Amino acid sequence: MIIEILTIFPDFFKSPLQAGVIKRAIDAGIIDFRTIDLRDFTHDRHRTTDDRPFGGGEGMVMIPGPIFDAVDTIRAAGPAPCIIMLSPGGRLLDQELARSLSEKERLVFICGRYEGVDHRVVQGCADMELSIGDYVLSGGETAALVAVEVITRFIPGVLGCDTSAENDSFSTGLLEHPQYTRPREFRGMSVPEVLLNGNHAEIERWRRRQSLKITAERRPDLLKRAALTEDDRNYLKKLGLWSES
Repeated sequence: MIIEILTIFPDFFKSPLQAGVIKRAIDAGIIDFRTIDLRDFTHDRHRTTDDRPFGGGEGMVMIPGPIFDAVDTIRAAGPAPCIIMLSPGGRLLDQELARSLSEKERLVFICGRYEGVDHRVVQGCADMELSIGDYVLSGGETAALVAVEVITRFIPGVLGCDTSAENDSFSTGLLEHPQYTRPREFRGMSVPEVLLNGNHAEIERWRRRQSLKITAERRPDLLKRAALTEDDRNYLKKLGLWSES
């Protein structure tokens, strides 16, 4: 996959890309990661990328010209990219969308700054708007890093085990169950016996029920969208964490 980031701060991405699974994927040639400085597409000696908003108001707005010129250059190079405008008003990134985007051959993320980006970029340049949550960041660079990590986990070869992404929190519609490792006893806390008995059916049942309980307590909104079995619902009813209404 080719991933390109349009930004006025290309150096922002140097350190994060030198660690973890993304670095290994880049080194292995699974991901071709590129940063593109929007100031290279300006046409004045000050390399201007922003201006005052029409209608007044605080702050500055990024002008459309450099962004359109950069995207035109990208599209001319091929293969056809999916252009993503990072925005608080975009579609919320979740596991389902991340899996879908991971199947694209080429992704381009536009990072806004200041008070935002001229809306004509959304109208005439971007294929979609994408949000990573209901909050505001100083710029799209941090959001781009989050999106890249979430999306690339679904690309075969990026993770050490290709089934890991399928077992993450949210992949089943539920939060993940607790995990334990050695030692069996630590500061008075023990590993649950069910994880030590070697009965894989019992272990999977325990894990499922732990996921259900944690999700119901912390993110009950997720249960409305999760695929629950009759046994799941009966278990939650016994805990007083499920209502048919």
